[in-house]
Amino acid sequence: MNIPILTWFLRRKRRKCIRQMMRGYRNLKSSNQLGKITSVKEALTNTKLTQCDKRSSKLIFGVGLPDSEIIIRQYLLLQLAGLNINRAMLYALGKPDCIVLHPMPPEWRNVLRTHGFKVPETLTRFLWYLYIVLFLFNGIRSFVTQNLRNIKAIIILPKDQKMGKYAYFNGLIAGSLPQYDIGGSSHDITSWYYHWSSRAKDLDAMCHSVEGVTRTHVASTPVVSIPHAVPSLSKIKSFFNYFIWSIAATIKAIFSLFLNHWWNILLLKEASLAAVVRMQQPSKLARDYLFNNADYIYRPLWTYEAEKLGSQITFYFYSTNCEAFKRVNGYPKITYGWQIMNWPHYLVWDNYQSDFIRRAVGEQATISIVGPIWFQSSACEMPKLEKSSVAVFDVTPHRVSRYCTLGADSEFYVPSVSEKFLEDIVNALQYFGMAMLWKRKRNIGALAHPHYRNFLDGLSERDDVTLIDPGISALRVIESSCAVISMPFTSTAIIAREIGKPSVYYDPTGGLQPDDRAAHGIPILSTVEELEAWLSSYV
Repeated sequence: MNIPILTWFLRRKRRKCIRQMMRGYRNLKSSNQLGKITSVKEALTNTKLTQCDKRSSKLIFGVGLPDSEIIIRQYLLLQLAGLNINRAMLYALGKPDCIVLHPMPPEWRNVLRTHGFKVPETLTRFLWYLYIVLFLFNGIRSFVTQNLRNIKAIIILPKDQKMGKYAYFNGLIAGSLPQYDIGGSSHDITSWYYHWSSRAKDLDAMCHSVEGVTRTHVASTPVVSIPHAVPSLSKIKSFFNYFIWSIAATIKAIFSLFLNHWWNILLLKEASLAAVVRMQQPSKLARDYLFNNADYIYRPLWTYEAEKLGSQITFYFYSTNCEAFKRVNGYPKITYGWQIMNWPHYLVWDNYQSDFIRRAVGEQATISIVGPIWFQSSACEMPKLEKSSVAVFDVTPHRVSRYCTLGADSEFYVPSVSEKFLEDIVNALQYFGMAMLWKRKRNIGALAHPHYRNFLDGLSERDDVTLIDPGISALRVIESSCAVISMPFTSTAIIAREIGKPSVYYDPTGGLQPDDRAAHGIPILSTVEELEAWLSSYV
């Protein structure tokens, strides 16, 4: 509904907030403190929630009880430590004596104060209380919804009850499903998994929750959309057990509200699904539940129950660009969230990524090195190439109002760097009479910086530049090229190396350290002269 006066007021307010956040970002930059937000987030990651340690309810946390403190911390980071807290901090930094208004537990308030932010105790405590009450209602609503689903499953057995032996992929998009090109290949995650030698065997299906897509296959194995990761309870006894549990959990949550045991309420909705898994027949669960690094922080509470009942819980990386750049004085701390992961099994690309996981979570991590993992593909045809071409992969810079909220501790993925990266390469290729295959990482629409969009339009009109649809897999582009140049530290450079293509990173700023372990052993070129010398080997 568009109410003119109200809409005008809200838009004006939003623009004012954005201007103040951008002012806060400029204040950080001018005082050489761009790493301040990163430092706060790293501290939030590693600050134990002593208030809830060893006081969590088994009724809510189930078999996850021994890990309850880290589960709560993960969930808080997922819910509260994203872009919204970045915006709250930037807004406070945009005006002298401005306060941070954001719901947060007591330990987090102390962290922000330690880093120089003003956090009003009474008002923040009130916001936190409202936030927890909201989660109480969300939890109760999830109980009602799940009970209705269970009733439906008893009356009409839905298709997710008939899958047999299956693997389930969490967090996919339409492009992550098989889309076969004219050569009959698809470089998506389900196809990769099917060909992985250590996958769950004898599967009747591979499942996901992407809506509005047609059923497809990898070889003879169906790839099927199902509504939920965990089937509803279809046995009357299980239904009554869950119904009784939901009443008990609601009572427990209400008492927890008065006792200020907020953690039992915060995880109430998650506990609902965990209870379904606990009461489900093991044969109805997936043989393997797969999660990817787009959602790395929080391991869902229900996965502890699924693991106990025999399901594998697998976490895989579809990319490798997850480390901060090395500085002149050494490596910075690991960025927020990574250090509290506790997935049972990690699939990584190489020894460098394995080392990153061990540095983040410890030597106890179970890791399998499997090489590059496909994720997204497209059936779009590759353009026909008339001369030798070099594949180029950059990172699309965000518009300033978006970029400042990301909390980056340096300015690298910005228009000035991206444009120089591309200009230097296209000029060098022109000198050698070669063409550029330019594939953007993804199409982010209006979030892309307008200067970059204009630059893109101009560069794509050149005869020696071929713009590749972002949906086409990087592997297909690399296979069509004679060499690969990537912006640090995108994973395309590693894909190229794995299939035997010459591969380098090009840093147009000259500021990156040549021995940075985040490069995974790929050479880093820092000058136009180095770039031209490298290209001369492939003319």
